[in-house]
Amino acid sequence: MLKIGILLPRSTYYETIGFDLYEGLKQGLKHAGRDDIKLVSENIGFGADKQQCYRSAEKLILEENVSLVIGFIGHRTAQLLRPLFLAANKILIVLDAGANLPQEWSFCPNIIYHSLHNSLGAWSSAQMAVKDGYANGGMVTGYYDGGYLQTFSLSKGFEDAGGTICFNHATGYKKEDFSMEPLINHLNNYPNSALLSLFSGDFVQWYFLCLQQSNEFNNIPIYLSPFALEETMLEKAVFTNNSIKGIASWSKNIPTDENALFKEAMESSGRIPNLFSLISWESSQIIIKVLALMEENKNNLPKVADALTSFEFIAPRGKIQFHKETNMTLAPQYEVKIISDASGMCQLELGNEVTGTMESFEKLRSFDLEEVTSAWYNSYVCI
Repeated sequence: MLKIGILLPRSTYYETIGFDLYEGLKQGLKHAGRDDIKLVSENIGFGADKQQCYRSAEKLILEENVSLVIGFIGHRTAQLLRPLFLAANKILIVLDAGANLPQEWSFCPNIIYHSLHNSLGAWSSAQMAVKDGYANGGMVTGYYDGGYLQTFSLSKGFEDAGGTICFNHATGYKKEDFSMEPLINHLNNYPNSALLSLFSGDFVQWYFLCLQQSNEFNNIPIYLSPFALEETMLEKAVFTNNSIKGIASWSKNIPTDENALFKEAMESSGRIPNLFSLISWESSQIIIKVLALMEENKNNLPKVADALTSFEFIAPRGKIQFHKETNMTLAPQYEVKIISDASGMCQLELGNEVTGTMESFEKLRSFDLEEVTSAWYNSYVCI
């Protein structure tokens, strides 16, 4: 029986993340009729311990003799594992939240990136704000979310479209330190500004609650990136105003047969569909294709990577295709608006699919990041 290794993280506010990733992959393989593939898991904590990630991957390769490894990790950790996978002639499939940007967009035939593209979504969200008529903006982020280079893509996206970042506000790490009060002074100094916001998990709920509790934020325009629009967290956030928009990587409201099938499979297994089960469900199709290409090309991984660049498939969020120069997937993203449900909490109203995704990705990839850095090794949302 073939064996696939999976590196599973943990998270304090996405407590089910490991189970969601595991079950999404399991159900995706089951749906494809691949009951001959066994999953072997290794825990990597928050993904910040470089030695733990290396040891876990090495164990899967040497002791479990897996055919390939899949893991929810970031670019920086993937690059640390690169020598291991090159030496072992094995493939690593990175399930990437896309919140960080790599210092260099290097190509390695042994590493495949399947991404939720939070940075790309932040770029598109900022450009949406300018398109809606807001030339001034403030970047608002949590302590944790602001440590990734999605902040760079958000600000660059706004400036590229002709906007100006007039102020920044980073909140505290703990709920008792979380405040929007400094924004009141910023908005008085720069009226008619949009709030370009980067949050995830509980921070989204705290953000909306703070906005609701102050009259100064009534109907202030807010633009969100994909992880702030993750529906299982958003459903627990109080509805604030009618001027909150953003770019979502996926929504349960996407009206396709593939999305309905994914949701049904996850719900029947006792899990609530979310971004984590989605990305691992989708990765099952990449795994099956890679395994077939490995057999066809007798484990010649450069040939496998070359053949994979033309691979496309239909997923719950739409058509997935590969960007040839980075060995990374690109997928549709969607314009969304936050509306109130019957109980006064938040839900998504699905809008149009974002156009020009490939062009936006190429533009974002073209920027020089030599003087830009992030200190975070954590898998995004894993703290």
